[in-house]
Amino acid sequence: MARDWYDLFITNGSGPAPAPEAEREQQRRGFFRRMRENMRKTREALQAEVHATLFQGDLDEETWERLEEALIYADVGARTTAQVVEQLEREAEDGQITGGEALTERLSELLADLARTGDDHIDLRPDPTVILVVGVNGTGKTTTIGKLAWHLQKTLDRRVLIAAADTFRAAAVEQLERWADRAGCDFVRGPEGSDPGAVAFDAVARGREKGVDVVIVDTAGRLHTQTDLMAELTKVRRVITKQMPDAPHETLMTVDATTGQNGVRQAKLFGEAVDVTGVILTKLDGTAKGGIALAIANELGIPVKLIGIGEQLEDLRPFDAGDFARALLT
Repeated sequence: MARDWYDLFITNGSGPAPAPEAEREQQRRGFFRRMRENMRKTREALQAEVHATLFQGDLDEETWERLEEALIYADVGARTTAQVVEQLEREAEDGQITGGEALTERLSELLADLARTGDDHIDLRPDPTVILVVGVNGTGKTTTIGKLAWHLQKTLDRRVLIAAADTFRAAAVEQLERWADRAGCDFVRGPEGSDPGAVAFDAVARGREKGVDVVIVDTAGRLHTQTDLMAELTKVRRVITKQMPDAPHETLMTVDATTGQNGVRQAKLFGEAVDVTGVILTKLDGTAKGGIALAIANELGIPVKLIGIGEQLEDLRPFDAGDFARALLT
């Protein structure tokens, strides 16, 4: 079953013992059911194509074309789709795949393999661990930070400081502060309109002084096409490094699953600006097709580390490639 928080984070062995395995398994199964239900429309569309072509007659050219169309519909992307279908076609020609059921199973394996890239853990051993969170406006960044902080605090017993380096939207700062209060976290904010880099610098300094375990730095949402704002983001990262040379230890980007292939472009440009180490796929509800996770991982080499499927605390969970592929297909 899917990974949980104890699997996602690398620690130095401190903190509470994991919950009993039966309890963890129940939580993982519950999340998988929710994720599978949220991806129902995409799964049904894929299954319709698979059953219409793969279980009737030979695996011919029309089979592969229709499968390509179904995967592109699911937002897997043209490049990744072509790679998958070419592999399947080769294996079918070699006699390794002889029917629809075997092909469906192999398709699930390939999609899961494509979603596994790089290091998909979050290392909490640096003291403190500094996590920079970036993303386009409206991708659920503030809410995601709050949920992540809550789980770090409540599940792993880590002392967390949240820094509101979004100094332009008072409403975002207030929302983040409410999350900090809810999670029992320390909170740092600057005057409205102040320099975001200065807030991040002060937050890391305060985190070191107060002995917190994790500092999470929020940033203002910005479009990947806004050159000046992307340069400002680069500056925030550079300023953090001046306070702590090996920080930020993680740069996580929130990507809205409903944006489709535009999310790949966003992740590419943010990655060039601030060296994104992982993606948090948000808003994977009934309107999202989900394949964007595969495209980002395969085409950019950026691992998806967390996934959000709703508004509740338990709806943010570590990403598991195998379960994700199964939820898309079966």
